[in-house]
Amino acid sequence: MKVCIVAHNAYGALVNDSNLHIGGVERQTAIMARWLVDAGHPTSVLTWAHGSAADEDLGGVRIIKICRREEGLPGLRFLYPRWTSLVRAMARADADVYFHNCAEAITGQVAHWAHRHGRRFVYSVASDPECDPALAILPSFRERTLYTYGLRHADAILVQTRAQKQALATGFGLDSQVCKMPCPAPEGLDVDGLLAKRGARPRVLWVGRLAPVKNLQRLFAVAARLPEVLFDVVGGEDQDPEYAQEMMRIGNDMANVTMHGRLAGEQVAPLLRKCWMLLCTSDYEGFPNTFLESWAHARPVLSTVDPDGLISELGLGRVGCDDRGLAEAIHAYCAAPDELEAASQRAHAYFRSNHAVDTAMQAFESVFSAVLR
Repeated sequence: MKVCIVAHNAYGALVNDSNLHIGGVERQTAIMARWLVDAGHPTSVLTWAHGSAADEDLGGVRIIKICRREEGLPGLRFLYPRWTSLVRAMARADADVYFHNCAEAITGQVAHWAHRHGRRFVYSVASDPECDPALAILPSFRERTLYTYGLRHADAILVQTRAQKQALATGFGLDSQVCKMPCPAPEGLDVDGLLAKRGARPRVLWVGRLAPVKNLQRLFAVAARLPEVLFDVVGGEDQDPEYAQEMMRIGNDMANVTMHGRLAGEQVAPLLRKCWMLLCTSDYEGFPNTFLESWAHARPVLSTVDPDGLISELGLGRVGCDDRGLAEAIHAYCAAPDELEAASQRAHAYFRSNHAVDTAMQAFESVFSAVLR
């Protein structure tokens, strides 16, 4: 079957350019596209035009350019060239199944084209607020209307957690299917005796966008409570440069915090190997890709959010609702190395059973095949 993934911001992840935006959705797009090609399914990814406007072939993945993000006149660019070039790109892809992840107006645009042309459309929920009918994450009536249209005209809806499935059923009256997202396993990882391989001083890693919803201020409050612990922060500015610059300034002024800025995936891996645990301070999430990467490296997660209660239920880390709770969780692990070691082993076992690429992608492949049938 021919598959087309519509992911406007995925070009950076596909070509591994850390100067471009690369979030969890974009990393997963690249993983999915490569796996589908290796499995024998011709796969294209629709992205903004970067560099040349010509389409590209990247290891068998066909990258089809839409238009440049900044192209067109403000106020008019939504229709031309953004929507018109998206339609042309979808036609060039000529796929059997079109896949989109993350709530936006594009969800409805893709669903409308697929519906009109007798193609199948699969939508994947990226975060919890996408399942709330209030759709507070979408600022305009146009975006909320088109997203809702796309949701209601999808041939299949995929969610990451049981909580999202229930929220969609309650809020929209729509059925959905839980699919675990894929994440590559690190090469050469030896999970035996992890504590002996870590440094003597505790290290905690934070990875994310420098955006208000990620609430990095909580990390700074935790770091102030735990001066003996080292904190590594990885992330670049998002849509609020002033906020990002303020976060960089505060972090750089703290003796036990290192602000690394935006890093490519291969640059984050060494920090995952050095850290004792991953910290998440977000106000809300879906199922963060950083959790999967941390568990793949056998590192437990300390977090303000707990998808489906997995962290607490399976002992994959600890949950804290504020800076005090998070600081106490970090201190508890540092004071009980055997407990930290046990949590690390549980985290790695959970990852292998649920999120290894082949395991997760076979479920997506089954969904694509089912909508075609």
